[in-house]
Amino acid sequence: MKPLKEFTIPFVGLKTGKHHFEYKIDKKFFEYFEYEDFNDADVHVALVLDKKETLLDLHFKIYGTVNVNCDVTNEPYNQEVESEFDLVIKFGEEYNDEYEDILIVPHGTYEVSIQQYVYELIVLSVPTKRVHPGVEDGSLKSDILDKLEALSPKLKDVKEEEEDIDPRWNTLKKLLTDK
Repeated sequence: MKPLKEFTIPFVGLKTGKHHFEYKIDKKFFEYFEYEDFNDADVHVALVLDKKETLLDLHFKIYGTVNVNCDVTNEPYNQEVESEFDLVIKFGEEYNDEYEDILIVPHGTYEVSIQQYVYELIVLSVPTKRVHPGVEDGSLKSDILDKLEALSPKLKDVKEEEEDIDPRWNTLKKLLTDK
C-alpha cells in the first residue's frame, strides 16, 4: 500500500526539540484502508514529535467522533473516540516493527509514515460493542426495539413457578432437609 503523502513526516530536516503536527481524519482516510465500519468520521489527531539526538519520541492524541451503526438496533449514531499513544523510533541495522510501541528503522532513513498508527489508534478506540446512547437510557424509539421487546421471553413470577412443580419432588426435597 502506497503511503499517504500528508502522513509522511520528513524528520531529517527538523531541529532537535518538540514539533507539533495536526491532522483531520474523515471517511476518505478509512476508504484508503478499505475499512467500511464507519459511516463517517470527524477525528482530530494531535502529534508531538520530540526529536532527540539518537531517537524520535512521538506522542499521538486523538479525539472526535465516528458515525457507526448500533449493534442492537442498527441505527447510526456518533460514537465519541479519544485515545493516546506513545511511539519511540530508534535507528538500527534493519527495519523492525514487532514491538508495540517501538519502531526500529534503518540508519539513513529520513522520513517516517504514521498513517498505520493513526488508523489503528482510531479503530481500536471504538468499543467492541457499539450501543446507541438512546438504547441505554430508553429514549430511542425504534421498530427494531419494539420487535425485540415483543419477542423477548417473559419472566414468570416465582410463586407461579413453585406451583407448577410436580408434588413428588417436594417429597424428595424433604430428604435433603431431614438430615
